[in-house]
Amino acid sequence: METLQVALGRRSYPIHIGGGLLEQAEELLHPLGVGRWAIVCDDTVAALYGAPLARRTGWPLVTFPAGEGSKSLEEYDRLCRRLVQLGLTRSDGIVALGGGVTGDLAGFAAATLLRGVALVQAPTTLLAQVDSAVGGKTGLDLPEGKNLLGCFYQPRMVLADTVCLATLPRRQLACGMAEVIKYGCIADEELLTRLEQQEPDWPRIIRRCLACKAALVAQDERDEGPRRLLNFGHTFGHAMEALGGGRYTHGECVAAGMMEMLRWQTAHGSDQTAMLARLGTLLERYDLPRRLDLPETAWRQYLLRDKKRSGGEMTIAVLERPGHGVLWSVTPEELLEETRWM
Repeated sequence: METLQVALGRRSYPIHIGGGLLEQAEELLHPLGVGRWAIVCDDTVAALYGAPLARRTGWPLVTFPAGEGSKSLEEYDRLCRRLVQLGLTRSDGIVALGGGVTGDLAGFAAATLLRGVALVQAPTTLLAQVDSAVGGKTGLDLPEGKNLLGCFYQPRMVLADTVCLATLPRRQLACGMAEVIKYGCIADEELLTRLEQQEPDWPRIIRRCLACKAALVAQDERDEGPRRLLNFGHTFGHAMEALGGGRYTHGECVAAGMMEMLRWQTAHGSDQTAMLARLGTLLERYDLPRRLDLPETAWRQYLLRDKKRSGGEMTIAVLERPGHGVLWSVTPEELLEETRWM
């Protein structure tokens, strides 16, 4: 087991990375001093990991339907009511066991139920292990767009059990690889090179990605400055995901969003032709798309609803060079300009 630390003063917490951590969960969580834990997971993860964990620990298990559609006010209401019916108190806590949807939904419930109960993120997907389980973002979707409801609420601990990756469908593994590639693009060119030349070493990949994220979160907990570099590919990607309505995974949308951002940069004076070719080849290597079959004029309208819009400007993450991202301020109108030049 390897451990990283997210340095946030009194809200600091450890990230444990390794195989078999779910089997050690009761022991690892004991020092947190929480009275009773409730496991929250979707019905797919319940069969694989939730029910076995509940049997080992005696913790109650609460499930919801798998899929992005569960990040809704209706499912949030059902989850909170079930936790109240189980007698959860402010001295108890929630273990969010699953992927990004579970982390968002269960995290938002932990942040708001009884004005806040302890939260542990136990990510089971690659995407959640390298990205979404760390940093405290929680959220629900609205018909108008992704993550338009939510808050920052840091977990007390993160358990990234790499054994869980063995049960991921190929498409979900590719979904997480989009976030891994994003880290290489914005902060770690050596990681990009390794992904191009070697088969994935999951513990090493997760550690490198989370070391980057932990450092950015420590600098900018509330996503108001350098942490926004993590949004590379997400500005366009979230718009595509909202329009796609579940047709494409988050990672597929981020992959296409990274390519679209590089096209946009090239059309606006920052030539990324070489990086477009490099990224396109890497995405193909990991079964990710360069483009999505969506009407561009339609998904671009979702950019106007981006939650990071402030007044007449938006902050976007772009690449200065491979392994080095920077932030630009642009108007939504600039982003709405056509970029499909290649």
